[in-house]
Amino acid sequence: MSQPRLTTASGIPVDDNQNSLSAGPRGPLLLQDFHLIEKLQHFNRERIPERVVHAKGSGAYGTFTVTHDLRPFTKAKLFSSVGKQTPVFLRFSTVGGEKGSADTERDPRGFALRFYTEEGNWDLVGNNTPIFFIKDPIKFPDFIHTQKRDPQSNLKSANMMFDFWSNAPESLHQVTILFSDRGTPDGYRHMDGFGSHTYSLINEAGERVYVKWHFKTRQGIRNLSSAEAVRIAGTDPDHAQRDLFEAIARGDFPQWDVKVQIATEQQLADWEQRTGWNPFDLTKVWPHGDFPLLQVGVLELNRNPDNYHAEVEQAAFSPANVPPGMGYSPDKMLQGRLFAYHDAQLYRVGTNHQHLPVNAPRCPFHNQQRDGAMAIANGGAARNYATVDAVGRGALGMGHGEPGLPIAGDAGRYDFRGMEDDFTQAGNLFRLMTEQERQNLCDNLAAPLSTVDEDILQRQLRHFDKADPAYGRGVRASLKALGRNAG
Repeated sequence: MSQPRLTTASGIPVDDNQNSLSAGPRGPLLLQDFHLIEKLQHFNRERIPERVVHAKGSGAYGTFTVTHDLRPFTKAKLFSSVGKQTPVFLRFSTVGGEKGSADTERDPRGFALRFYTEEGNWDLVGNNTPIFFIKDPIKFPDFIHTQKRDPQSNLKSANMMFDFWSNAPESLHQVTILFSDRGTPDGYRHMDGFGSHTYSLINEAGERVYVKWHFKTRQGIRNLSSAEAVRIAGTDPDHAQRDLFEAIARGDFPQWDVKVQIATEQQLADWEQRTGWNPFDLTKVWPHGDFPLLQVGVLELNRNPDNYHAEVEQAAFSPANVPPGMGYSPDKMLQGRLFAYHDAQLYRVGTNHQHLPVNAPRCPFHNQQRDGAMAIANGGAARNYATVDAVGRGALGMGHGEPGLPIAGDAGRYDFRGMEDDFTQAGNLFRLMTEQERQNLCDNLAAPLSTVDEDILQRQLRHFDKADPAYGRGVRASLKALGRNAG
């Protein structure tokens, strides 16, 4: 198969790609060898900054198909009829590890899904867990720093991790998931996904309901034991990437049932009154017995990217991207992410990251944004400003027919530490586990806890005791088996 003629990035034919232009056969080299200079310059810049979180990921394209009518709750056009399909791109990832880390590390898994709708991109950016470690974004940089490397030793530190978690009991629910069997899923195809946050839906009448998104794998849940995860990390650190890519390549397209939990504002207020749990707290779930799952559609991944860097590495998501008929909620973590994700992409990929094919909407778009680096779609001859509407249109609410969000209370920093229930749901999860699953959880926790300082250990053990006395006893027994007497 003949190869096209090599050129520079500007299209100029390259006469010799093997020998630099030199002064005489032994050099030195000449600055005028533009092909050499361009080749080395581009090589030096081939890596964009690594994501601070979700650095290592895998991605694929597919379709979302509506199977049940959601129109009573939302006017978003992608749900306009049963059977309608919308193209999607899904990026899976590990959260805390670097780009070269193993796919099987104990870590949450990112589940970032883009719907290319006719009303713009909808980015549903979540994880394989329905909750998270913290409920306020001001803690996020500190939390992530504890999951990275010690600034002195440059080593991962269980002491740092559990120092944070033991001082933040709100993390216990997610810590229980992380150190359970679900903390080491067997690839990306055999795990569920969640929008995690509470979002909202708005119908044609301008009525708002709140919603949580669930993606239930049709391949069945499959997890790795701690020992198996470590073994695979040494033999095939790209296990999840390989499994996903090869499955799609052979036509074994993974699918997920897309489901929702839906509640009105009054239903959530009644539930909070009864349980004491804030329904917009990211460290809490909505129990299925109170808010049952409703089927919405099916997600299928059926095409691998042609170029990893262009389509997976440069994919830039933001939960702020929602089409008409969808909205946000008072979830504090979501509110922080509405800013943080887009800001991260501006730094990591560039000012015009939305111009790249994987990020560009597949519907007509027009704005007054101009110039900056890599301005692929720069507006042509169109005006770069909006005409001021001096008369006004009397618009009310949040836009797109969404009603205004009632807000009450004085502006301030509200500290509820020690006054909220951070233990019951973690205990409920523990009590749902089989005996073997509880033993695995306790053993998985004991391994890193056996190395931490005594005061950190005792703080963390008290959290387990409050969730369920059997939880605390189980971790102490596993610690004792490792030679650490925890009292």
